[in-house]
Amino acid sequence: MTAQVTVGLDGSDESLAAARWAATQAALREVPLRLVHVEEWPALPEVPLAYARTLALDERTERLMREETDRARKNHPDLEVIAERAHGRAAEELRVAANEADLTVLGSRRLGGVRGFLVGSVSLAVVGAARQPVVLVRAMDEREAPEGGIVVGVDIHHPCEALLAFSFAEAARKGTPLRFLHSWTLPASYGYAAVMDPGIGKELGRHLLGGLDDLLEPWRKRYAGVEVEAETVVGSPAYQLVEASQTAQLVIVGRRSRNVPLGPHLGHVAHAVIHHSPAPVAVVPLM
Repeated sequence: MTAQVTVGLDGSDESLAAARWAATQAALREVPLRLVHVEEWPALPEVPLAYARTLALDERTERLMREETDRARKNHPDLEVIAERAHGRAAEELRVAANEADLTVLGSRRLGGVRGFLVGSVSLAVVGAARQPVVLVRAMDEREAPEGGIVVGVDIHHPCEALLAFSFAEAARKGTPLRFLHSWTLPASYGYAAVMDPGIGKELGRHLLGGLDDLLEPWRKRYAGVEVEAETVVGSPAYQLVEASQTAQLVIVGRRSRNVPLGPHLGHVAHAVIHHSPAPVAVVPLM
């Protein structure tokens, strides 16, 4: 792994927003920014692209890489920028690049958009398989300066050290407050007892909050300068995180490795947040 921030660049508004977001991250981390453009070979090798079209694509790609390199260096004068072109399948090339970097940033559209980062399948494939954190960024809009801090979805019942380490480090770099959310519902076994005695739910909520505080305590000591809020909320984790994302600068979720026959798998919470959060979403792989 190399200390750098990698961004996939395809010329779409989303990828341009991702490149600018990634440049800021690289400058904060004091590591190089690596711009990667993947030129996918035609699906049918026996039908090559016309020479004139190939030449036009090459010129457009060179201009794109040059403009974004110049923009990054202008906005961050001390930033080292590396521009690379690759040939092959975008999902595979970017997954390999993501595994070599501290952080990878890709463009993304909301659910229902016709286009995403190469029709959206590439970014999802990379997020689902990368061994390092990947951030998906929307095109710039009226939310360019959200007031909220960093929102983190955490499940206190499963190991999440990588998620906590990434979240606290990001907040420390940015000088941004952290808000941790653990969502829960009453087990079905409580049945009518919860209806007859609402205090049961409150007691369980206090117990879960205590567990969340215990989980965060060593990290609070390690990052004493980071403002931290811990909250347990009743309801669907996906819904609660999407709601919290409306005013967030960044949303961070974890992804657990699963062996499934159809390839990379994203949990329903991460999937929902990726598609519906207006804020950038960082997906951190967990054990």
